[in-house]
Amino acid sequence: MSIPVSDRVLLSRARRKLVAFSGLSLVALAVGLPGWSVAALLLISVAIPAAVGLTGGGSLLRELLRPRPGADTDRWRARSTDSGTRRPRASA
Repeated sequence: MSIPVSDRVLLSRARRKLVAFSGLSLVALAVGLPGWSVAALLLISVAIPAAVGLTGGGSLLRELLRPRPGADTDRWRARSTDSGTRRPRASA
């Protein structure tokens, strides 16, 4: 089953947030922040996959937790075919 490009964009954004909150949870635990702040970060880290699963079902949840190789780079290639070189504009 193919996942639409708009869902992949949202998944990449949700994946970045999941990684960020999970990392912040580990840092907060290692540094010794108060328990309520660690609990809040962990709750958000669990709520992100739950929200994706409730919104898009099991296929989006699997895609969030186990992305296909090159899934995020596909949309960047489709976005622009420009090689990055610019030609100087001729002066009038």
